Amino acid sequence: MKRLLNWFLPALLLFAASGAPALAAEALKPGTKAPAFTLTDSEGQEHSLSDFTGKHVVLEWYNPDCPFVKKHYDTDNMQGLQKEFTGKEVVWLLVNSSAKGKQGHCTPEIAEDLRKAKGMHATAILLDHDGAVGRLYGARTTPHMYVIDGEGTLVYNGAIDNRSSAKKADVKGAKNHVRAALNQSMAGEAVATAATQPYGCSVKYAK
Repeated sequence: MKRLLNWFLPALLLFAASGAPALAAEALKPGTKAPAFTLTDSEGQEHSLSDFTGKHVVLEWYNPDCPFVKKHYDTDNMQGLQKEFTGKEVVWLLVNSSAKGKQGHCTPEIAEDLRKAKGMHATAILLDHDGAVGRLYGARTTPHMYVIDGEGTLVYNGAIDNRSSAKKADVKGAKNHVRAALNQSMAGEAVATAATQPYGCSVKYAK
């Protein structure tokens, strides 16, 4: 037993130091300032959060191979939500934090092909392959959704809706937390449900 513990404890410490997805930074609390970042999109253009001061911003963590993501894209649920709010001048940023060699990794070419094939209405697809921004925000799942108001304050953090399954049939009738948060915040109201437990596939961070 002692020999087993002597092996297990160092291994556990090594795992903790590796930055495994389950040990990503704690997700940000609503009401706090959204951390600044700059990322390059699939078209080679840089975007900083500060570029969008005065506008609401949605961050959507994205992995095209995750069944939970497919649930929302195969039913056009996510595209419809994107279209609804980008039409109201909301900035919608997809963030792909899947490392090279991991599930869902998107090269710029793959991201652009997906944008067209899926009929996305996102403002941009941001590539975060070293996982720095994902870890900064504590993004844990795909999808993991964040809503930031025009003053740069995080007003929602969590799941897209209240049905944490990969079943496409569960989209219909679900309470969409992102829509509710955007509508309330854009109307100058407090967001009634500001944090929920995100669900989906773990973000495939680089080790």
